Amino acid sequence: MGLSLSFSCLFSLLVLLPVLCSSQDPFVCSRATYYGSPDCLGTPSGACGFGEFGRNINGGDVGAVAKLYRNGAGCGACYQVRCTNPQLCFEDGLKIVVTDHGEGDNTDFILSASGFAKLARPGMAKELIANGVVDVEYRRISCQYPGYNLMFKVHEHSKFPDYIAIIILYQAGQKDIIAMELWQEDCQEWKGMRRAYGGVWDMANPPKGALTLRFLASDNNGQKWFQLRNVIPGDWKAGASYDSAFQLF
Repeated sequence: MGLSLSFSCLFSLLVLLPVLCSSQDPFVCSRATYYGSPDCLGTPSGACGFGEFGRNINGGDVGAVAKLYRNGAGCGACYQVRCTNPQLCFEDGLKIVVTDHGEGDNTDFILSASGFAKLARPGMAKELIANGVVDVEYRRISCQYPGYNLMFKVHEHSKFPDYIAIIILYQAGQKDIIAMELWQEDCQEWKGMRRAYGGVWDMANPPKGALTLRFLASDNNGQKWFQLRNVIPGDWKAGASYDSAFQLF
């Protein structure tokens, strides 16, 4: 019985070793690579739907993920990623923002070229980039956007007043947005929006007038609804962004 229990514990430990770098360390072991772009920043056509925001946010230190994408719920999440080669890389690594979906060679992250290069020690960026793929550790961290409130952008494909698509920008903290609803005043009820793709939520025939919405945010402490009254004006315009005067932490 004791031998069986010991073997079971050893097997469990061996299974966990590739996932967690150590029990004292919250970092997860993985690999990262990079993608090319004309300016070495992010791409405005990322699967999260952020557009130009996804190209420039966080100084262009952004990335595409696969399993961390989570059907779009992972869009906008922030991670600390650090290369584990001490000869090539800084110990602290860098912060990246998820803006796209993509799969590499057993990688969890496909970083912008500028972000990938910032993993390197001074003078070592060319050698790091030449490797193409590197072993990394990563952990989720809180996003921080000093001076910015949560912004609600009406996607460019929206058509007033018959169809609206919304994406949240500058989302601080570590919460995932897993549902969004608009208040239908004439029916006195909440109408659920659809996650169209990535971080984009849409609805055909949205309520008339200024839009009151609520979204369900989830983290390790549970789930909570946040309601914002008249956050989008009744004469909303495709491509416009609206300040919520509110922020998640």
